[in-house]
Amino acid sequence: MTLGKTSGPLDRARAFAERLGIELPILLAPMAGASPPSLSIAVANAGGMGACGALLMNAEAIRGWVEEFRQHSEGKFQLNLWIPGPEPARDFDAEKRHREFLAAWGPPVAAELGDAVLPDFDAQCGAMLAARPRVISSVMGLYRPEFVAEMKALGILWFATATTVAEARAAEAAGADAIIAQGMEAGGHRGSFNAEDAERSGVGLMALAPQVVDAVSLPVIATGGIADGRGVAAALMLGASAAMIGTGFLRCPEAGLNPVYAERLGKTQAHETTLTRAFTGRPGRSIATEYVRAVVTNGAPPPAPYPIQRGFTRPMREEAARAGDAERMQMWAGQAANWHRRSRRAL
Repeated sequence: MTLGKTSGPLDRARAFAERLGIELPILLAPMAGASPPSLSIAVANAGGMGACGALLMNAEAIRGWVEEFRQHSEGKFQLNLWIPGPEPARDFDAEKRHREFLAAWGPPVAAELGDAVLPDFDAQCGAMLAARPRVISSVMGLYRPEFVAEMKALGILWFATATTVAEARAAEAAGADAIIAQGMEAGGHRGSFNAEDAERSGVGLMALAPQVVDAVSLPVIATGGIADGRGVAAALMLGASAAMIGTGFLRCPEAGLNPVYAERLGKTQAHETTLTRAFTGRPGRSIATEYVRAVVTNGAPPPAPYPIQRGFTRPMREEAARAGDAERMQMWAGQAANWHRRSRRAL
């Protein structure tokens, strides 16, 4: 059996799930900072595929996550990394103005917080290969050819996230085994190869998925705004081989989400989310809190680039989480955040 497309939606979904070694064509989205092993264990043991968003984890933490998962599940999972972008340009005067702005929302922000570095990417890649998951996935670009060759030599599948048809075609040419078509409805960071395109080229999943299906010869996994059985069925009818769900799983007890965040998700309508650079400097879909709205008001200094802004907002985010202050907390959310209020007949 191959990963190629088949005719009917159910046949296609069954074939793809069988190839992955799962029972259901449902994958947990790899959400950096919100991917505890417990959530993936629950999803995998229910017949889907677990996921770890390893962006903020060093090699040792990745190994620990995998060990905990395998202690409690024989299911499948994917490991995910962002492809590193160019070093951000520093404007220290602009950064100072934004730090002064942030001080009105939380503790004073030291200039040194903008110097924080991410974990070593090559070490992270090595840890993923050593773990030999069923899938390694990517966002924000494509893995180097050498790494792709190492994955394939170990029998690891590469799922590449694409937010446009052009990105999907580039991923296919680079050797991806499947395309994750991410609609603009998705919560958290947009997976666009170019950060500027994350705001300029927002395509909804209803339009994106069938266009990607028609453009590539690979299986397509639909994600963005899917949170119940109706969304999964729609994705399969659009030509996808599986659906990936992120925000829809966050209110599960296994996610361990801050209770204030979880409660707010359950009350958030689609129009109450927005793309913002306010927390990290990279566009992501968040609940439109008071802080998020303030960042785009007239006179507010623009956020610093990624990952400088992530460092600058850390004191505010941590204080808000401790205080249970939803208006300052980082609360990524897709447009289907309040799925639990829908009729149970749709599940």
